[in-house]
Amino acid sequence: QVQLVESGGGLVQATDSLRLSCAASVGTISNYAVGWFRQAPGKEREFVAAIGRNGVSSHYSDSVKGRFTISRHNTRKVVTLQMNSLGPGDKAVYYCATNSEYDSDGTNVPKMKSSFVYWGRGTQVTVSS
Repeated sequence: QVQLVESGGGLVQATDSLRLSCAASVGTISNYAVGWFRQAPGKEREFVAAIGRNGVSSHYSDSVKGRFTISRHNTRKVVTLQMNSLGPGDKAVYYCATNSEYDSDGTNVPKMKSSFVYWGRGTQVTVSS
């Protein structure tokens, strides 16, 4: 069992930056891939970024590529999402998730919601124009 906690959300202005963090309050994420998703009001939850267990392999959605950076810290126990050049289109609740599947070389980077088993409760990001 893994319980995830997101932090770092808030209200910012367009073009500002924000850094979200994800850690496990129960269990650990250090052995698994971790993803960030977001859900805007009235829209489906969508993939944002994910990072493999090795902390190197990663993947981004086209809408955030070049602006967001996903990283692992503290012996892989914390995963952050650095968000730069935020715009109104980035306003959403951001969720982190883990897939709880250990892959031997740590390069697996899932992107589908169905690939993730444990989810946090989310943190709100609001961007004012």
